[in-house]
Amino acid sequence: MDVLWSPWRYDYIKSGDSETSAVSSGCVFCDILQSPASDEEKFILHRAGFNFVILNIYPYISGHLMIVPYEHIAEIDEAGKETTDELMDLTKQCQTALREAYAPNGFNIGMNLGKAAGAGVANHLHQHILPRWIGDANFMTAIGQTRTIPENLQTTYEKLKGKF
Repeated sequence: MDVLWSPWRYDYIKSGDSETSAVSSGCVFCDILQSPASDEEKFILHRAGFNFVILNIYPYISGHLMIVPYEHIAEIDEAGKETTDELMDLTKQCQTALREAYAPNGFNIGMNLGKAAGAGVANHLHQHILPRWIGDANFMTAIGQTRTIPENLQTTYEKLKGKF
């Protein structure tokens, strides 16, 4: 039997429901913003006026980015026009950066609002953007519910940091 090692997943498994962790504010994104760690250590690629761009530390694929408002809101209709306008502008910048860095065949862009819609972090609005390639979802994801990520997060960060 072949074994795929993904030791970075242990932190995720160990944390359980990060939204209710006793050592956090109850919001992973707010905790990241309040952390004294550097943006590089937190994988924040870009800070804008109302939102920031960050790597997803549990990516579905290399280059999986998120655009997150600074304001702790759960629903898009709670966000001000400045926040949503900038969020879309940053989404466009992310698409350009990912295209330049990875030359993907396509993109997935979207939000899951609320637990019922599949939001992993339901209490803080965020938009995902992922580069996609023809054939990148193979049997490992479809049948084995396992993802293979070809590069580590630091490499992804270094590829994208200069693009903003």
